[in-house]
Amino acid sequence: MQQRKWLDWGILISGVLAIIGAMAGENGSYLHYTFKPLTTILIFVRLMLITTPINRASWRAIMLALIFSLGGDVFLMLPASLLTAGFELGLASFLVAHLLFLIGFTRDARLFAKPLPLVLLLLASAGNLILLWPFISAALQLPVLVYMLCLLAMAGQAVSRALQFRTKASTMAAIGGVAFLVSDTFIAFNKFYTPIPAAPLIILGTYYLALYLIVVSTENEAGSLSG
Repeated sequence: MQQRKWLDWGILISGVLAIIGAMAGENGSYLHYTFKPLTTILIFVRLMLITTPINRASWRAIMLALIFSLGGDVFLMLPASLLTAGFELGLASFLVAHLLFLIGFTRDARLFAKPLPLVLLLLASAGNLILLWPFISAALQLPVLVYMLCLLAMAGQAVSRALQFRTKASTMAAIGGVAFLVSDTFIAFNKFYTPIPAAPLIILGTYYLALYLIVVSTENEAGSLSG
């Protein structure tokens, strides 16, 4: 328990330093390049310390999702001079991550058993997509659309699952799923529409919150194991 407490503080400090580095631009590049992936790695370690997950199959899927999220972190943060296809590779990495999160959220719950959250998220995101569509290059329109649908499916299932179970753990996972959607929405507007003030604070803050809540939601506080 004490080990996890110190790790939680490490995640918080690392995440704050990653955000500071991102907001400082070139002056903070060393912080950004060091602590952005490190924060995700620490969250991954936090998952590895969970020895009694609520559902073992879900825990495994989320473990793989975190690995692909780390890959997405690296691809997205590298400058175009080093990796010209960084955004596309980052998009692909996170697409796989969302599919794995979705799998994790279906190991103990029926897919979209409560469909209303997905419908509402689709309607809200459709409005955003209509606004952004003219600013997205033709080469990226289909990948962005596919990515958005995968992201919405993950978030919608997370909320649906929470409405089925009504537990603290499932609620944390649902908040995490929606936080991921918020983070990626701000990324899209910041990249394709107009620069957003304090974008790194919002984007990375909600992103790390999403990963952390999803990870912590897999822990069985009662100490029993199923799945």
